Amino acid sequence: MQKEKIRRILLYVGAIVVTVIVLFPFFWIFLNSIKSPIDIGAAYPKFIFHAISENYKDILLGTGAKSSFLKYLKNSLIIAGLGTLLSFVVSVPAGYALARLKLRSEKTKNNIAFTLLSFWFGPELAILIPLYTMYSYLGLTNTYMGLIIAYQVIGIPLGVWIARSFFGDIPLELAEAASIDGYKLWHIFWKIDLPLVRPGLAALAVLIFIFQWNNFVFALVIAGEGTMPVTLAILGFIGYSSVLWGQMSAAIIISIIPAIILAIMAQKYLVKGLTFGAVRG
Repeated sequence: MQKEKIRRILLYVGAIVVTVIVLFPFFWIFLNSIKSPIDIGAAYPKFIFHAISENYKDILLGTGAKSSFLKYLKNSLIIAGLGTLLSFVVSVPAGYALARLKLRSEKTKNNIAFTLLSFWFGPELAILIPLYTMYSYLGLTNTYMGLIIAYQVIGIPLGVWIARSFFGDIPLELAEAASIDGYKLWHIFWKIDLPLVRPGLAALAVLIFIFQWNNFVFALVIAGEGTMPVTLAILGFIGYSSVLWGQMSAAIIISIIPAIILAIMAQKYLVKGLTFGAVRG
């Protein structure tokens, strides 16, 4: 009994330590976002100081040099939102097909799935030059459509792989029973299997959105002033002679709010969804 109590205490202490380590960078960024330049540049870190709101006013109300930040935030919402939607429309049916359709062998389906997954694991830098060359020829640079399509390198492989895992966990007997009742494959997918994996797909949507929202490399090469997302716009606070640490910190805090709101909205699905399936080979 005593050992069990000690084990539980150590488990709680470990969980608290890990939580503090993970959240402390966000806490420190928030502190910097409400500090004056003098407090930020102090010789020793200050935890007690006079909080200010000028950094947020400069960004949200357009009173400072970086008054276009809301436009960049809108760009990120459009690109990541439509990119996530496109990833879903393509990857969920594709994942279902890899989980349910009968090919020549199971090895063939696994090879297709691993090939798609390799696109997600591959370095983005490896395709930047041919991607930029192709986009320049097609006129897709500095366009929403160009970035949305480029982000599918992130969203579709991840979506197909995880959706395949979710659908693979559904017992085949349900599909067989529906088939006997006269259901076609599309009706089985839409009316039976899809509702069963809804919690998992909600978690998948949050993951895809966050990965696309945080992408930096594609935007660095493809985006222009009119389509620049927040991940790239934050670099604008780093100047030749100085760094606007307060405004940069405020911009970071604002930029993570949409992902937090999305996670809160899908919270009832996330706990079940993140453990719904297991990635299998």
